Amino acid sequence: MSPKDVSSGSAGAFSPARIAVTLLAVLTIVFICVNTAEVTIRVIIPKVTMPLWAALLGVFVAGGLCGAYLFRRRAAR
Repeated sequence: MSPKDVSSGSAGAFSPARIAVTLLAVLTIVFICVNTAEVTIRVIIPKVTMPLWAALLGVFVAGGLCGAYLFRRRAAR
């Protein structure tokens, strides 16, 4: 019988998926920081004037929360 391969687990920290998600998050944060102009956004009924970076950051956070919720539900199955 051959011994089982025992890894330290550190190789999983740099998986291609984690690198891609980290790169996407960094690029999103850079994109948010560069776009600083004031914009008018219609939020259902009222019009809101705010910096574009705040609107982009809000959408980024909402997307992250939705992704975390869906991932957690799938992992629970």
